[in-house]
Amino acid sequence: QVQLVDSGGGSVQSGGSLRLSCTASGDTYSTYCMGWFRQAPGKGREGVATLNREHDTRYIDSVKGRFTISRDNAKNTLYLQMNSLKPEDTAMYYCAARPPFICTLTPADFTYWGQGTQVTVSS
Repeated sequence: QVQLVDSGGGSVQSGGSLRLSCTASGDTYSTYCMGWFRQAPGKGREGVATLNREHDTRYIDSVKGRFTISRDNAKNTLYLQMNSLKPEDTAMYYCAARPPFICTLTPADFTYWGQGTQVTVSS
């Protein structure tokens, strides 16, 4: 069992930066695939970035070069550094976790979810 708590969202202007954090409980955290997902109003949930236990990363094309996913296993914390934010990045962002061996950008593959943190980017 893994419990996740998201934080770090807020409102910024276009071009600004935010760093999201996700603190996990559970002694198997370091082996899990971790990811960030987002859901804009009226749209489905989409994968933004994932990071496996070998620190291999995947990103959705629209955030490549702007967002960076990372983890600090000593602190049981996952991060998403978001730079050069655009209005289309506005969404509720969720961190998620699943057992290892599969680490995709597909929300249905993930087992555990945080409560979400809102990111709003104004033009």
